Amino acid sequence: MANRITVNICGEDYTLVAEENTAYMEQVASLVDKKMTEIIAGAKVGRGDAAVLAAVNLADELLKSEQTAENLRRQVKSYLDEAAQAKNEASELKRQLYKAQQQGRK
Repeated sequence: MANRITVNICGEDYTLVAEENTAYMEQVASLVDKKMTEIIAGAKVGRGDAAVLAAVNLADELLKSEQTAENLRRQVKSYLDEAAQAKNEASELKRQLYKAQQQGRK
């Protein structure tokens, strides 16, 4: 069921409707409000331009985060592959040791 919440972003009320809970939606709105407020204060631009610049900044952060996450996934996969290879090598060495011990007893 969709949740409906009214939030204030840069002095304007917006009604958001989403599946996420209201606390999450408030967090999202707060982030947008913060970004827009920073842009308006720093660049002396209007709300429309601030909204576009905030969207660009947030999209940039999103893409960089996704790239970082993908790099971490690749690194973890590499570590897992190395661990599997080491495990296989250890198993082979144990097998060879057992075989050598059996031959030494003959």
